[in-house]
Amino acid sequence: MKKLRFGTVGFGPRGRSMTRLAAEFDNVEIVAGCDIRTHNWFEKQWQAPAAMADLFPNATFYEDYDEMLEKADLDIVLVETGADIHAEFCAKALAKNINVLTDIPVVANLKEAEMLWKAAEKSDAIISVGANPNEQKFTVLLKDFYAKGLLGEPYCMEAEYIHWSFPNSEFSKGYNENGNWRKLLRPIHYCTHSLGPLLTILNEELRKVSCFGTGCRNEIAIKGGWAKDDMTCAQFQTDSGIVVRLMRNGYCRADIGHHSYRVFGTQGYMERIDRFGKPVIRYNSQRELDNKLKEIDGSFMPPAYEKNQKAINAGHGGMDFAMMDHFIDAVANGKPAPITLKEGLAMTLPGIYAEESNKRGGEVMRMYYPWDPEWTGEF
Repeated sequence: MKKLRFGTVGFGPRGRSMTRLAAEFDNVEIVAGCDIRTHNWFEKQWQAPAAMADLFPNATFYEDYDEMLEKADLDIVLVETGADIHAEFCAKALAKNINVLTDIPVVANLKEAEMLWKAAEKSDAIISVGANPNEQKFTVLLKDFYAKGLLGEPYCMEAEYIHWSFPNSEFSKGYNENGNWRKLLRPIHYCTHSLGPLLTILNEELRKVSCFGTGCRNEIAIKGGWAKDDMTCAQFQTDSGIVVRLMRNGYCRADIGHHSYRVFGTQGYMERIDRFGKPVIRYNSQRELDNKLKEIDGSFMPPAYEKNQKAINAGHGGMDFAMMDHFIDAVANGKPAPITLKEGLAMTLPGIYAEESNKRGGEVMRMYYPWDPEWTGEF
């Protein structure tokens, strides 16, 4: 069995955990790592069982990314740098026909979207975006519900991503040990976890957006000079009139649960509501005789992996394992990317436009994508 030569750039908490996850696959060999902070490789870090150098003694560490791409003879690069600096790392790997798995948001601005889109078109390698919520149980069931005609056609959808803030806690310090890039982004910019699952049943892009923010009432943020909206609310619309509403927080005092979704269709309804550690999925359909709202467990675990011990042990309730499994399979067997760059940009760019609308006081803006004839790469 041919081993896929795997390298990672960026060894914060996410880079460390995803690299260890990739090593669980029999056809993957961790051969290289890159970070500008050498201690992230050679010293034990927060929530890691050991130093990466000890876990992967046969891998070569690089401080220079270009050198790693040139010398490591990689089949795969995992890009786990901060969310504001993914695109250039991805494009450089694609230019050398190295397959890429990158986290989301996949780009930080419109110029990067154009650059990365062109780089992917020229490359013989694939790029898949790490939108792990697209692998969750709710998304799998929603797609199946829609495919069977039980939902009908969606006409209104809602999502919220409410992440409780715990400044100065040990978790916060460890999570942001390599620099809190989250301070640089308005909350609505990080919309991919919310929009990704909903877009899997839409046959068209989101085209209009208006976004408002509450302003900042967080004294810590204000004193620190990185004040941003405590909450942002965006409303999107497709050309056919489907409405998608999204609420996304900055600083938040409510530890209620992260990801919730509601989908209204012409024939049925489905929701995932996450509250106080007890997420549930509810659904009903006019095409079923009783039309009663049914309720099932709303945990993240993808149904196909419920008995897979490696998935059970993996991060984010099994979603990370499913995402990595599908990506490794695609690379090994010459399949298309499981979550394509086009899908990644379709769930990323609305956040960038929403952020701009917010800055403009809620102005309704028309959104374009790199595959559109009207695309200019500018607002």
